[in-house]
Amino acid sequence: MAKTVTVSFPGGKRLAAQVDEHTIYCDQPRDEGGEGTAPSPFDLFLASIATCSAYYALGFSQKRGIPTAGMALTLHAEYDEATHRYPRLELTLDLPPEFPEKYEKAVLKAMEACFVKKHIVNPPEFVLSARRA
Repeated sequence: MAKTVTVSFPGGKRLAAQVDEHTIYCDQPRDEGGEGTAPSPFDLFLASIATCSAYYALGFSQKRGIPTAGMALTLHAEYDEATHRYPRLELTLDLPPEFPEKYEKAVLKAMEACFVKKHIVNPPEFVLSARRA
């Protein structure tokens, strides 16, 4: 199954990515010359990791009939000024009180299957090219 993402440039620092039948908008923060009308590409990257991990926690729970009301996932990242990157991403899954204790380690293991994370751990080859319209 192939995937294609087409990005257009609607103006300013804004971008619009077409993925299947969805359009995902990006912008840069005001302090970086954007209008702050949408998340930045890096914010979408972080959200992608968080939502992918949460998806696997959700699937784990649903498969076992465990209620997910009150479940939430938080991703925390501290920026390192010296390296100009986020060297550590911390994901915390808040479990509802009725979540069975016997499944706590297992749900975290399920989150390890996140497809986005797998592409970071084993990165794809990036091939860049340009062409004239």
